[in-house]
Amino acid sequence: MITLRVSIFFLLIVLLGAVFLLLPPSWLPLPLQSSYYSWFGELSYDAPPASLKVDLGPVEPACSNAHPDWRKRQEIEGVVVEESLLCDPDNPWAVAAFVKGTNNVSMDTLMKAGLAPDTVVIGEDKDGDGDPDVVTIRLEVAELNGRSPDMPDLIPAYFIAPGIQPGLWVFAPKVHGMATKNSDSLEANDLLRAPSPVIRVEQGDTVQIVLENSHYFPHTIHFHGVDHPYSHHEHQGNDGVPETSELPVMPGDSRTYVFTQDPAFHTGHGEVMPGANRTFDLAPRQPGTMFYHCHVQPQHHIHMGLQGMFVVEENRPNNWVQTLNIGAGQVRYSSVAVREQYAQEYDLHFQDIDPALNNIIQKSNDPRLIEQVMNRQYNVTERKARYFLLNGRSFPYTFRESLVVVTPDQHVKLRVLSGGEEGVSLHSHGHKMTITHYDGAEHPLAARITRDVFWLSAAQRLDLDLNTTNDGLHSYGPGVWMLHDHKEKAFTTDGMHPGGSVGAIVDRSYLDENGWPKTQGVDWGPFFSPRYYQREIPVWATYDKDGMLGEVGAHKPRWSRVLVLGLIIGALIGCGFMLGRSFRRSA
Repeated sequence: MITLRVSIFFLLIVLLGAVFLLLPPSWLPLPLQSSYYSWFGELSYDAPPASLKVDLGPVEPACSNAHPDWRKRQEIEGVVVEESLLCDPDNPWAVAAFVKGTNNVSMDTLMKAGLAPDTVVIGEDKDGDGDPDVVTIRLEVAELNGRSPDMPDLIPAYFIAPGIQPGLWVFAPKVHGMATKNSDSLEANDLLRAPSPVIRVEQGDTVQIVLENSHYFPHTIHFHGVDHPYSHHEHQGNDGVPETSELPVMPGDSRTYVFTQDPAFHTGHGEVMPGANRTFDLAPRQPGTMFYHCHVQPQHHIHMGLQGMFVVEENRPNNWVQTLNIGAGQVRYSSVAVREQYAQEYDLHFQDIDPALNNIIQKSNDPRLIEQVMNRQYNVTERKARYFLLNGRSFPYTFRESLVVVTPDQHVKLRVLSGGEEGVSLHSHGHKMTITHYDGAEHPLAARITRDVFWLSAAQRLDLDLNTTNDGLHSYGPGVWMLHDHKEKAFTTDGMHPGGSVGAIVDRSYLDENGWPKTQGVDWGPFFSPRYYQREIPVWATYDKDGMLGEVGAHKPRWSRVLVLGLIIGALIGCGFMLGRSFRRSA
């Protein structure tokens, strides 16, 4: 019996030694790995020849230049749509329709814009100041990258970066036609995208926003920062919060939110108006950069993408505004008040995404199962953001849409929204900008701060003055200057660098004819390959021209030492065997 135990003991030693030798040492703690390599030998170093090219797989073109005619300055339906030098500019016919109203443009413009006739209805000029004072905007709720019962593909497909498709819900303008680009494509209609569109209205106007809940979950809209009474004229809630003020808008239902200057609405004692939809009465009396978002299960719905920037422009005569800015970015038709001080205007909307939440909609298309997992199993207190977005995209796609293009000696207005959970530490290379407004409230001139890092907590907004005067303070001169969240993980996509919410301030002279920056650094080829973000390509691939970095090869142990260890183990086994025989004889 003793011999059997001793034999088993030594057999276990042999097995453990074999496992120790055969398994890669990467599972060991780093100090033990160092000891392992010092005794048994280092990993091999496979330096490829300089002529060997890394297989990048399918690589997208950096800039397809699909719509070169969209980039030029042009007049459509009497609206002058300003030039856009970006690789992927906004649809100028949509911009014109958002300014003029979809009810006031031709069918040809509507078809080119992809909008329904009642998406943005511009009404009368009540005060005779040359611009409309009544506007109605219709928003729907769209799902992106959700599961289909008919195919394995996610539809409608929306990519934030090469090969990356987190599930999203967004408020979207009412469109005509399909949710996809056409019947042969699974890619989302250009109007259905993240972030939810920027809404622009004029101070003092009567604005109706109709939420048509085309989704399978209930939703509301809370107008964050926009001045409004707690109760509206039907003596019901007016804040978009189910827990305190009203029932949510159920699937298939609609609700009209009304912003008006009528004092009766602000006291909550106006007459009850006829109609099936409950009316929310708010008053955009104060201009500024605000926020709107769903307030049903906000810890989930906001992060799913039901959030957007809401801008109340200062009242001026003949002040037509670009009512919606799809995907944020450059504003191609700025208000009179903005043009008084600034050469250009940009909307910058930052978000962060935890795929553990957002991809729940990719596992089932049954709303009951989605509700159970999202609201009763997923724990938001354990949330980990892995994707970081600027205007609905991550690097390198941000360079197609969200560059801030400038020329020397300009003042450019930036409206910045932190729509994520973790806040934004916004850093501008080559420039120091000045804060003019916090959360829609103007900052006093004497207290304005000029710096190159700006902190925005969750839901906070900043208005920034970007001065391109080359004086060593406001600007260091022309170039391709990064503009990014300085939380280092926000410069990655699921931990892979470069990625995340990275944009740039680019002088016009540094753009090529297609709107792509003339960079002087590494080759961007890997960044446009899905394989890069799947961790299948060495991060140095395109600039390790001499193969100096190479790749880690297989472990090649020092066989002399392995042989010595084997002899020691063999001797121990032999000793055990002899010890066992002696025990047997004595027994």
